[in-house]
Amino acid sequence: MTKATETAARVAALREWMREQGLGAFIFPSTDPHMGEYVPDYWKAREWISGFNGSAGTAVVTLCRAALWTDSRYWLAAEEQTEGTPFEVIRCRRNVATADELVAWIKGDGTEGDIPAVGIDGWCAPQSYVTGLYDAASAAGLVLRTDLDPTSLWNDRPPLPDSPIVIHPLEYAGETAVSKLCRLREAIVAKGANATIVTQLDDIAWTLNLRGTDVHCTPVFVAYLAVLPDEVTLYVDPAKLTPEVERYLEEIQVRTAPYAALANDLRQSYALRGLRFLLDPDTTNSAIANAAPVAEPIIEAECPVAQMKTQKNDAEIRGLQSAMLKDGVAMVRFLHWMEEQAPYNPPVGDENKGGFHTPPAGGLRGATELSIDAKLTALRAEQPGFRDISFDTIAGYGTHAAIVHYEATPETDIPLEPHGLLLLDSGAQYVDGTTDITRTIPLGPLTDEERRDYTLVLKGHLRLAMAVFPAGTSGTQLDVLARYAMWQDHKNYGHGTGHGVGSYLSVHEGPHQFRMNWMPAPLLPGMTITIEPGIYIAGSHGVRIENTMLIVEDDACGAVGCERFEASKASPARNGSNPSPITSSWCRLEPLTLCPIATTPIVMEMMTADELLYINKYHARVREAIMPLLSDPAERSWLAEATQPIG
Repeated sequence: MTKATETAARVAALREWMREQGLGAFIFPSTDPHMGEYVPDYWKAREWISGFNGSAGTAVVTLCRAALWTDSRYWLAAEEQTEGTPFEVIRCRRNVATADELVAWIKGDGTEGDIPAVGIDGWCAPQSYVTGLYDAASAAGLVLRTDLDPTSLWNDRPPLPDSPIVIHPLEYAGETAVSKLCRLREAIVAKGANATIVTQLDDIAWTLNLRGTDVHCTPVFVAYLAVLPDEVTLYVDPAKLTPEVERYLEEIQVRTAPYAALANDLRQSYALRGLRFLLDPDTTNSAIANAAPVAEPIIEAECPVAQMKTQKNDAEIRGLQSAMLKDGVAMVRFLHWMEEQAPYNPPVGDENKGGFHTPPAGGLRGATELSIDAKLTALRAEQPGFRDISFDTIAGYGTHAAIVHYEATPETDIPLEPHGLLLLDSGAQYVDGTTDITRTIPLGPLTDEERRDYTLVLKGHLRLAMAVFPAGTSGTQLDVLARYAMWQDHKNYGHGTGHGVGSYLSVHEGPHQFRMNWMPAPLLPGMTITIEPGIYIAGSHGVRIENTMLIVEDDACGAVGCERFEASKASPARNGSNPSPITSSWCRLEPLTLCPIATTPIVMEMMTADELLYINKYHARVREAIMPLLSDPAERSWLAEATQPIG
């Protein structure tokens, strides 16, 4: 049975179940009960019903039709994965289809007929989204039900993850859990509440200085955390608690309760205690929000932990710097290995039209998208403190690089050829930090369009990297710097330009971002953020260049490109474990990522003097940091050549 046939069979079974339950439509979001970006297999119901495995999308099944909404990162992948199934792909601009869009499509489908009820699992949808669905459904004459879950039809459903929890050492955390809980309570009171339920798994892991392996590529564990004025309770499967972790939780006065007990406790034992809960409607699922006591009005606000963990303390910054250094060694060794796969001497006068040099007949000695992914992961695994990759590697060659979040599979894997561009977006989890890096690698001669697009992306990366800005500036206010050069060429990209990176936590951390649409979260010293502009030409090529940056104070004025890499500016002023008052009203971006950027594809005439100065200073820093850690003379020689000044 093909995958398309399996999907069709699941949809048919679902429709029979819907008729039994009195439903005319059912909505499958991409989320789990904790609203995390990466969802444990147990909760991947949208993938189960549609066959689409991207991280963002919404599936809807009515009695006659089925549709999948997803954003520009996944348009091509979604169409490929749903081909031959009952699902049509609807291209949307956001990573989540709006309530109005879904209800209008369901109503326009006309199949609800005498069954005007629409279902969604309230445990796997945020309260804010469900509220919008209620309003849209009511306006359309439909009834929304949140008490049904069709995954009883999922015969081979994976089990809930049950891996053991481990303690994250204070030398890497930099602040005790007791101190974090104290700060959290202060933030809750400042919002007019006295209790909260922390639902996002990375927030829980950060607050308690604990880590796990329940979620793919992210060192977290499945749990809820109830923080009350006089007690803290971790709702978690007791099988996950080792004796060491049980003792630790007792020491920091955190009691435990079964994972499934939270909703009942909210309705009963918490109901008469005069608690006023602060709940984040975007990260608290509808089932939990509706179970919370309402004797006092609920304060709807962002969970304070989200902001608290973005500003790294000294220990976290040192850990990130250490992780990036190790990752840089692995990347340099990998890039040298890649060049060994394709030794080539460009003709005189043609030096900028290739990257690696004319390979032997038959391509890059058998290298494919999957094999280079395995090689890079193996090199990272040799580094001390390596725990896992931080997300599934994107290794897209040629036309595959135009698929923004392409992931090679045995069915799509292709060999690398001695021409064109390879887009490689990857990262790792080390015990002291998380990394995220993208390099676009020339494998031989390039077209003029490939070179121009590469240069436009590089210019965008550099213009944003050189920015000096007032503390508290929003990432949206700076995003244009990365897009300006390509806009003049009538080119753009649909994804954000940058996101925060966790400290041995989620590779995507917010709320601050670089993004076109309005994101008011301020940029402050101690935050990490990536810079990753791109250009994607369907059927041809893709380019993205990404470094992870640290926001630091900038108290010295001068020309762009002046001494912005001095070690004395490497971290913001901090006092112990908590952020100190900002001593300067100006900030800049300090690169954490240490890896050469390919210079052979650059169209030099398009570069400005300050852009060339920046990349030369960056490469000097990479060379100085990585060279002492390489023992292979060939790797040292490659690094020296890759970081030599240009222009």
